[in-house]
Amino acid sequence: MEPVRSELVVVGGGPGGYAAAFYAADLGIEVILVERENKLGGVCLHRGCIPSKALLHATHQIVAAAESAQRGIKFEPPAIDLPALRAWKDSVLEKLAGGVMWLANKRGVQVMHGRAYFEDSQTLRVETVQGQRFIRFDHAIVAAGSVPAMPKLFDLGNPRVMTSDEALAVQEVPDTLLVVGGGYIGMELGTVYARLGSKVVLVEMLDRLLAGADPDLAAFVVANAKKAFKEIRLATRVTHIATAGKHIKVKMLYANSELEELYDRVLVAVGRVPNTDDLGLENTKVTFDEKGFVKVNAHQQTDDPRIFAIGDVVGGMMLAHKAHREARVAVEVIHGTPSAFENVVIPAVVYTDPELAWCGLTEAEAHARGIRCEVTKFPWSASGRAVSFDRTDGMTKMLVDPETERVLGVGIVGTGAGELISEAVLALEMGATAADIALTVHPHPTLSETLMECAEAFYGYATHTLTRKRA
Repeated sequence: MEPVRSELVVVGGGPGGYAAAFYAADLGIEVILVERENKLGGVCLHRGCIPSKALLHATHQIVAAAESAQRGIKFEPPAIDLPALRAWKDSVLEKLAGGVMWLANKRGVQVMHGRAYFEDSQTLRVETVQGQRFIRFDHAIVAAGSVPAMPKLFDLGNPRVMTSDEALAVQEVPDTLLVVGGGYIGMELGTVYARLGSKVVLVEMLDRLLAGADPDLAAFVVANAKKAFKEIRLATRVTHIATAGKHIKVKMLYANSELEELYDRVLVAVGRVPNTDDLGLENTKVTFDEKGFVKVNAHQQTDDPRIFAIGDVVGGMMLAHKAHREARVAVEVIHGTPSAFENVVIPAVVYTDPELAWCGLTEAEAHARGIRCEVTKFPWSASGRAVSFDRTDGMTKMLVDPETERVLGVGIVGTGAGELISEAVLALEMGATAADIALTVHPHPTLSETLMECAEAFYGYATHTLTRKRA
């Protein structure tokens, strides 16, 4: 069969891949999008961002119903219908996946479903259900994503040992669940199962949870998790696991003692690894780092000038919105427009309860890098909006350059922090000062006011909290 010719081929139909294909089509570039699965959307839509947030939202209703009793509104204890919950979650995914496919069709993007393999720097072989197809391309963008890490210690071949993929399927609510890993995946999914009724024990090798965030912000999340989970064990290492009938036997070192316990299920949430195996990239000039991530320059270009890479395969923050921005950079460079992934502010959000979000410089990074900054904070206990719905467990924090007064970083913990952080991202991108935010009128009562009052606190005149006056 004669090869199909295309200016651009994109390997991977996740949020980075389809964003690249759509943008390329919008710029008039002929593009073929290759996706291994029969739906577009990738891990984020089908086994990551979207299903986890759907389940977090659904299970939050259990908490909200219980908490409403103190406001004089009482509900009967909820009944969990797992098949209905799964069906609703799947309907969300179907709707979004259908929308992405509709947009591909409307843009004239040719979608090819099958396993992609690079024969060389200009030829891609695609194993489809109809047989092999070959694509000759001028440029390629690799957006193959990542997969959950499964260390050999945990790889029993037993379905009771889950990654996030299986946990999001919610096949059952185990009576006891061990979550290994205190990052955002472990914390979010641990929250879902705790709300559904599992007795969750979370273990983390480090001496703190959510290591990327500042401890004073993460403390609010940890405090709530300690109420929701049966137990949280820090500085703990799992040393052995084995199948024990209908349970998983786990040995771990904790507080200078070895524990041996039985769990109905174990969730391994120790990170993700790039999905670069079996792509044939060894047949090109593409190179990898010691962890298997594809090496790229600021233009998302690999060591093979025809091949670009974006998203999880290049490492860094494994976030859909980072992949989306990298997609824009790669497509613009291919189109001949100067572009680079430099000085880009990428926000991070953890969808726990309360939510945790930050962007720019963290206080820990400032100390590590010797960057002078002043830290200003506004407690949500002083927010009328937070008090009005009983969620004062939050704080807004700002790092400010003491000489230029430019905002260097912002962290927010509290209900809806993920929705609030974008104002801070814009402030950093625009080089705003604390005065710019303080002088921007925010509606009252809202949670967004906490950003304004946090900036005001830097100058010593926040209305709803007492702060020292700036010299």
